[in-house]
Amino acid sequence: MDSVDQKIIHILQADARKSYVEIANEIGFSESAIRRRVKNLLDTGVIKRFTIETDSGAITLISVSSTSDTPTVSTDLMKIKGVQVIYEITGQYDIAAIISAPTIEEINKCIDEVRKANGVSDTNTVIVLKMTR
Repeated sequence: MDSVDQKIIHILQADARKSYVEIANEIGFSESAIRRRVKNLLDTGVIKRFTIETDSGAITLISVSSTSDTPTVSTDLMKIKGVQVIYEITGQYDIAAIISAPTIEEINKCIDEVRKANGVSDTNTVIVLKMTR
């Protein structure tokens, strides 16, 4: 991955709907070169998926009970509507869940489901007020 690939990734992180032509014009490459580079980034797993962001979000830090398997809890949490990403982490908590939904009410429903999940012993949630890229 070179500096051009990094520029492409940065552009797509800001706006995943940007066309190859727009990216090419911004970087100064041909549309076909950008298309090939994005395909290569996808094929090699550098870009894992294209996604959307909604206006409401939360980060929930989760402790897993000592009798539960953290990877199993992570897999189960990903099945909950609204859970976008799961990170297994070190420190006081075992898992960080990124939650996204169109409304705060739906975020609250998702958090309630996370708290009820098998193996979850404690949670600490923060609501995202603003994201800057």
